Amino acid sequence: MKGLPELRVRSAFSFLEGASLPEALMARAAELEIPAVALLDRDGFSGAVRFHKAGVKRGIRALLGAEVTEAGGRFRYPLLCASRKGYQNLCGLLTRIKLECRAGATLADLEEYAEGLVLLAGDPLAAQGFDRGAADRLMHLFSKTNVYADLKRTYLRGTEVRNRALLDLGLPAVVTGGVNHAVAEERPLMDILTCIRQHTPIQAAGRLLAQNSERYLKSTADRLALFRDLPDAVARTHDLADRLEFTLEDLGYQFPLYPVPEGDTIDSFLAKRTDEGARRRYQPYGEKPRRQIERELRLIEKLGLAGYFLIVWDIVEFCRRNGILVQGRGSAANSAVCYSLGITAVDPVGMELLFERFLSEERGEWPDIDLDLPSGDDRERAIQYVYARYGQLGAAMTANVITYRGRSARRDVGKALGMNEEALRDEKHPLAPQLARFTEAIQDLPRHLGQHSGGMVICQGQLDRIVPLQPATMPGRVIVQWDKEDCADMGIIKVDLLGLGMMAALRDTIVLIKRHYHEDVDLAHLPADDPLVYATLQRADTVGMFQVESRAQMSCLPRLRPEKFYDLVVQVAIIRPGPIVGNMLHPYLRRRQGLEKADCLHPKLESVLRRTLGVPLFQEQLLRMAMLVANFSGGEAEELRLALGFKRSQQRMAEIETKLRAGMAANGIEGPVQDTIVQSITAFALYGFPESHAASFALLSYASAYLKVHYLAAFTAALLNNQPMGFYNPLTLVKDAQRHGLRFEPVDVEVSDWLCTLDEQLHLRLGMNYVKGLRQTTAEAIVAARPFRSIDDLKRRVPQISAEELNRLAEIGALNRIGDSKQRHRREALWQASLAVRPAGALFAGTSEEGPAPLAPMAAMDRLRADFRTSGLTIGAHPMRYFREALTAAGVWRAGELAGLGNGRMVEVAGLVICRQQPSTAKGFVFLSLEDETGIANIILTPQVYADFRPVILREGYLRVAGRLQNQSGVVSVKGEAVYPVNLPAEAPLVASHDFC
Repeated sequence: MKGLPELRVRSAFSFLEGASLPEALMARAAELEIPAVALLDRDGFSGAVRFHKAGVKRGIRALLGAEVTEAGGRFRYPLLCASRKGYQNLCGLLTRIKLECRAGATLADLEEYAEGLVLLAGDPLAAQGFDRGAADRLMHLFSKTNVYADLKRTYLRGTEVRNRALLDLGLPAVVTGGVNHAVAEERPLMDILTCIRQHTPIQAAGRLLAQNSERYLKSTADRLALFRDLPDAVARTHDLADRLEFTLEDLGYQFPLYPVPEGDTIDSFLAKRTDEGARRRYQPYGEKPRRQIERELRLIEKLGLAGYFLIVWDIVEFCRRNGILVQGRGSAANSAVCYSLGITAVDPVGMELLFERFLSEERGEWPDIDLDLPSGDDRERAIQYVYARYGQLGAAMTANVITYRGRSARRDVGKALGMNEEALRDEKHPLAPQLARFTEAIQDLPRHLGQHSGGMVICQGQLDRIVPLQPATMPGRVIVQWDKEDCADMGIIKVDLLGLGMMAALRDTIVLIKRHYHEDVDLAHLPADDPLVYATLQRADTVGMFQVESRAQMSCLPRLRPEKFYDLVVQVAIIRPGPIVGNMLHPYLRRRQGLEKADCLHPKLESVLRRTLGVPLFQEQLLRMAMLVANFSGGEAEELRLALGFKRSQQRMAEIETKLRAGMAANGIEGPVQDTIVQSITAFALYGFPESHAASFALLSYASAYLKVHYLAAFTAALLNNQPMGFYNPLTLVKDAQRHGLRFEPVDVEVSDWLCTLDEQLHLRLGMNYVKGLRQTTAEAIVAARPFRSIDDLKRRVPQISAEELNRLAEIGALNRIGDSKQRHRREALWQASLAVRPAGALFAGTSEEGPAPLAPMAAMDRLRADFRTSGLTIGAHPMRYFREALTAAGVWRAGELAGLGNGRMVEVAGLVICRQQPSTAKGFVFLSLEDETGIANIILTPQVYADFRPVILREGYLRVAGRLQNQSGVVSVKGEAVYPVNLPAEAPLVASHDFC
C-alpha cells in the first residue's frame, strides 16, 4: 500500500499551539514518504503559503483546512477544503468571525459556508456527548458525504471510548494523528509554548500540558500498526485525501480591472496617459526616451500588467488632487513609464538606469512599486482612499508575522520556566541550560500577527475569497493573514504606501514658505545644482538633511565633495554596508580626490563604470557588467542578482560563476582580468544598493538641503513639528539653526500655536507641542480663548486646563507675558498659577489675587533646568556655555575651534553626548558625537580604548576626551586615548542620545 496521508496537522502558525514550522513538517513528511499532509491551523491560513511551497519543493500534496472555533469557545470544527469553492467559503467564514470580533462560528455560519468543506466531526461530537441529534445536525449542514469520524490513537485514557462512540453513530471513519509537532523530541518545546500561551509557569501547568509525546508525525508503518484493526478507516483515509482536490495552485487570484473609457482598452489607455506625461516630463521628447517607453509598454502589455500601472497612477493622482506629497521609489525608478506617469521623479533614461532591474519577462514575478508619503494624516488619507476605491473586502494591508527573537524568546521562555528577572541574568542558575536550550529552539517561531508598515493588496472581487481578513489594531484598517512574501509567492499584487517623516517635513516647509515668504515652491522644479546647496554639502553642514546628516555621511562629504546631482546619488549609496564591506568606499574616494587612477577593469565596462570611477557601487552596474562581459540577457542578469541574494547557496554560486566565466571566455576575457571581474561581481552582489533607490533618496536629500539653505526658518519649524525623525534630537536641531542665524522665540500662550510657527520677522516661535504634559486639546482651547487679562483669567476661560498643565506653562515661561505690559518672571508666574487653581469659594469668586510674588527670579541655571525639564531643549545658551570658563582654563577646546588646529596635535574636547555608535562594519571601533555651544566634535575610539573606559562612556551624559586630532581633507575628528566625565553640577540637564542605532 502507498504511503498513508496525514489529514490533521497543526503548525507553529497556530500561534503557540504547534511547535514546528510548515517547512519542518513537510521535510519530515518527505523523510517518511507521506504523500499528502493536511494543515489545519487554528482559525487561520497564516502558514498556508509556506506549507504549500514546502510541499511543492518536496513533491507532497499540501492539503488545506482550519480548526474553526465554535461560537461558545467549547470546541473547534476541523474543516478541510475539498474544492476551490470550499477554500473560498472557509476564507469567508474566518473573515466574518474576525471582522465581527466574534468568539467563533455558529451553526448558521456553518450552514451558509458549508459548500465544498469536509468536517472531521470527532471533537465537536465528543464535546456534545456524542449526541445523535448533534450528529444529524452536522450531517444536515455539510451533507452525509462530507462528515467523517476522525479516529485517533495517542495512548491516552478515554481514546478508545471516544473512537467507539464515534463509530456507533454510524459516521464514516478516517484515521488521523492530531499532529502538533514534527518529531517526538519537540514535545518539551510544545509544553513551553503551552505555558507561554496559558500565562503559567511549567511548575503549575499540570493537565494543561500534553500527557505524552504521541502528537508527532508518524510513519505509514507505525500508523498502519496502530489502526490494523480498522482497515476500512485506513482505506477511507486514502479516499478522502484523493477527494480533497484543492491546493493553493488553484487560488484563482485576479488583479482588479482598471475601468477605462469606452473605445479604449486598458493597454491603449495606459499608452495615452504615458504619452501625455512623457511630453510634459521630456522637453523635448526625444528619440531615446520614446524608444525606451515603447519597449516598456510592449512588455507591460505582453505580461498583462497595464492595470497595475494604472492603479498605482490612480493613487498618485488622488494624492496630487488632494495636495498630498507623493514620490515613488525603489526599482520603479528604473522605469520610464513610471517616470512619465508621475509615479517616480527620477529620469531613468537620462540616468541610464536598467529597466530589467524593475521588470523583465524572465523574472516571473510582479513588479514592486513603493510610494513614499508624508507620515501621519496624509498617508492615512491615501490608505483610506484605496479601501474606499476597492471596497471593504477588496483591499487590505499585508500582515507582518512577529516571530521570536533573542530578547523576546528569552523573556517568554524564562516566564514559562518560572524564572524571574534576577534568575534570567544568573548564568549559574539551575535552569540556565534549559533556558538556553528552549530560547534557541523557539527562535523564528511565530508569536502573533502584526501589520506591515504600508503594504496593501487589492483584488478583483472579494479579497476574503483569496485569504482571510481580520481587523488591524489600528481602527479603520483590515489586514490579510499573509505577509508580503506570502502575497508575492501567490502572485498577489502589493502596493507599498510608506510613511516618510521627511516627506511630512517637506510638505510643512512648503506650506510655511507660502504663508510667510509669499513664495510658491515646487519640489519637482527646484533649481538644479544650486551652488549654495553644494557648498553646504561639501562642508558637511548637513544637520537635519535627509540621508546625509549622520556622522558617517558627514565624514565622507568633504572628501567626496559633491558638485552635481549624480554625486549626491553616489553619496547616498556609498555609506552603506555594501561599499564598506566590499572595500569600495576608500578606492572610490581616492579616485575622486585624484590619488588613484580610475581603472574600469576592462574596456567593455567603460560605459558602465565610468560614472563611478571604475568602482561598482550599485546593483544595476552589477547586472550590466554581466550583460556586457558574459552576454547575460536582462532577465538572466536579474536572476544573477537573486541568486547572489541574502540566502545564496554554494551550488547556485558555483553555477553562476561557471556561467559568468563561460560567457567571458566567449568574449575573449580570461586570466587575471576574468578573475577580478568575477570577484567584483560575486563579492559585491550581496550588499549592493540599487541606483534607483539612491536616486530617489538623493532627490529628497537635495530638496531638504535646498530648503534648509534658502528657507531655514520654515525648514527648521517643519522639522521640529515632525519629531521624532532623523538623526538628531530637537535640542541639536535648535542649536544648529541658531548657529546659522535663526532667532527663536519662547513658548507664549498669547501668541504660540500648538505647532511651531514663524512670525513677521521670520523668527521661529516654539509651539505648545514642546511643553511636556500639555494636552493638544488644552492648547487649542488656549488659542481659541486668548487674549487673557491675567493667569486667573486664563484658568477661568480655559476650565479644562489642569493644575499640572498650568504649572508646566509657568515653569517654561509661557505665562510671563499675560495681561499687563510688565513682564513677570517664571517663579512669579508659578506663584500666580498656584493661586489660580486654588478654590476661591463663593465669597471670592470672580476676584483675582494676582500681585508680586514673594519669590526671587530663577537664576540662569534654574531656567536652563526648567527648560529641559518641561520641553527637553532650550533656546537660551547651550548647557556647555555655563561651564566654558573652567573648561578653557583646563585646556579644553571648543568643537568649532578644531578645524583651525593642525593634524596630529594632542587636544582635549568636551560636550553633551548626542550619539554613540558601533557599526557592524567598523571592526569594533566606537564613534561618539559631543555637542557644545559651537558645534559637534566627532570622536573615534579603538576597541581597546572603548573597553578601558566603557562604564564612563555608557553612563555619563557629558564626556571629556583626550586624544590626537585628525584633520585631513576637511574631515575633523579626535582619535580618543582617554575618556573622562565632565565635572559638572549634578543638576546639569541631559538629553536622550542616539545610541547604537
